Amino acid sequence: MMRPGPRNLITDVAGLRVGNAQDDGIKTGCTVLVADAPFTAAVHVMGGAPGTRETDLLAPDKTVQQADALVLSGGSAFGLDAASGVADALRAQGRGFRVGDQTVPIVPAAILFDLINGGDKNWATNPYKTLGATALANASETFALGSRGAGTGALIADLKGGLGSASVTVGPYSVGALVAVNALGRVTMGDTACFWAAPFEMGAEFGGHGAARTFDPSAPIPVKGGHQATTIAIVATNATLTQAQATRMATAAHDGMARAIYPSHTPMDGDIVFAAATGTVPADNAALLMLGNAAALCLARAIARGVYNATPAPGDPHPTWSTRFGPSFSAS
Repeated sequence: MMRPGPRNLITDVAGLRVGNAQDDGIKTGCTVLVADAPFTAAVHVMGGAPGTRETDLLAPDKTVQQADALVLSGGSAFGLDAASGVADALRAQGRGFRVGDQTVPIVPAAILFDLINGGDKNWATNPYKTLGATALANASETFALGSRGAGTGALIADLKGGLGSASVTVGPYSVGALVAVNALGRVTMGDTACFWAAPFEMGAEFGGHGAARTFDPSAPIPVKGGHQATTIAIVATNATLTQAQATRMATAAHDGMARAIYPSHTPMDGDIVFAAATGTVPADNAALLMLGNAAALCLARAIARGVYNATPAPGDPHPTWSTRFGPSFSAS
């Protein structure tokens, strides 16, 4: 039986920590996942407009099989510099891939587009390297959701997006998801407060409002401006996985994105899922099937939680979920 972990966060996978940093004036930020030791990492891209760093080396045939941290950031291409701040800080700690007498931290990253969200983007110096280092320094087993970290300036078609996370435990395995929701489409059903992810909700983690009773699939699909999107995510487990197996888990997790966002994986979204495996519990083929399903379940729930927990700020172009649907639906 699957049930949420004690925190209902990706950090229910033992050894993982998450840190957020943001600039509310710019309306942007970044989120870093780091572990006590290097972890097996993989990636799968389904969107048509991704922005990434060091993802090629996560292919199963490449020399490096593990990463030291993963970064999700706002800022479009500027945000890729957040990984440089993380890499510098990890190198100072002596962490990274050893090459002779040098240490090179492996820090893959993905970015979302939040450059048109009401924030002041007239910076003189790219702020993301500092934000990355700050997020790493803030890494903890507990962290805030909603308008935090990489979700600070995120938007979806009709609401503010946000940073979400969720977890499950099943047998000896822990699985979790972390996501910055900045989708082209919607996460709620039509004009209702009900989330597409409602069938997968555990408890009342995003309000407990259930699914809408009716939905017209022939109705026009409201989306935000083209090339202003991307949902970026990480799924993680304590299972021992090869890089090929972790890639399969990341691929399966995209099903959760499709369940929670309508439409998803569009030509204008850069939808991407990283996978992280800490390798403390052996996994057989039966476990691999279960882990992929659990990752998709967690990601769908995390997407809804990110939007549900968003908070308003001056100059927002879209309302939050709680603002739009009234005090009776307010996120706590």
